[in-house]
Amino acid sequence: MNWDDVRIFLAVARTGQILAASRRLELNHATVSRRITALESNLQSKLLIRRTNGCDLTQEGETFMHAAERMEAEMLAARAAVGRTDTEVSGTVRIGATDGFGISFLAPRLGTLTRQYPGLKIQLVPVPQSFSLSRREADISITVERPQTGRLVARKLVDYALGLYASKTYLDEFGAPKTAADLKTHRLVGYVEDLIFSPQLHYRADFVRNWESDFEISAVLGQMEAVRSGAGIGILHRFIARPYDDLAPVLPDLRVDRSYWIVYHETLRNIRRIKTVVDFIASETEREKQQFI
Repeated sequence: MNWDDVRIFLAVARTGQILAASRRLELNHATVSRRITALESNLQSKLLIRRTNGCDLTQEGETFMHAAERMEAEMLAARAAVGRTDTEVSGTVRIGATDGFGISFLAPRLGTLTRQYPGLKIQLVPVPQSFSLSRREADISITVERPQTGRLVARKLVDYALGLYASKTYLDEFGAPKTAADLKTHRLVGYVEDLIFSPQLHYRADFVRNWESDFEISAVLGQMEAVRSGAGIGILHRFIARPYDDLAPVLPDLRVDRSYWIVYHETLRNIRRIKTVVDFIASETEREKQQFI
């Protein structure tokens, strides 16, 4: 069995598309399709159902994918053991992160890492969604909860706090609430509930029961900009809101605590570029953990 065919199969299985896999592998679309056909012929099994809009794994494909990932893990471990992957820190690492942490904390700091390792390419994908590490949508994911399933390595980064904020101009015009119950008489900025991908991000009820937003935005930084504009009172990450002089805490004794976790697939634990990026993010977060309180 040709290992390159197996590697190509994994890329197609993880992306769900031959075209997307060909782009990731930097191979011709026809070459990828031909190699998958050769692998299926070698195994005498149909691994993929090919459709115009993508590919689905057959039952045999699901079974073979688990075996292929074990092969991949052994191959990576063997290469690391003989020093081929650890000669230098190079290659591409994709980081999937929640938008607040990704843009406000990681983006200003990752340039230091790429300057230190010129052969390292970082792809930061800071969007308000979860990422599938098994399907390699990202190499490393920053999450708000520890994953309970999958062959994943998880490490807690830091606890962070959320609080209520309003613009100073809003408070000058409408006054500040004196109790949580008073929030119902104010305009409120919140998140789009049906786009929340984790129960840990559903925190409105921790501030006031039956929170009713007048303005809803799915992105954390969008909520902050709306609050800064005077649209109302919102729940913001303290480490993001604190540097802005035009924002003021509201009912500062009310807060919600959450945690960030850094997660990656266990097959990547011996890859030096992955370990380097994980260690960098962990050390930067530890060094500045006081700002998250």
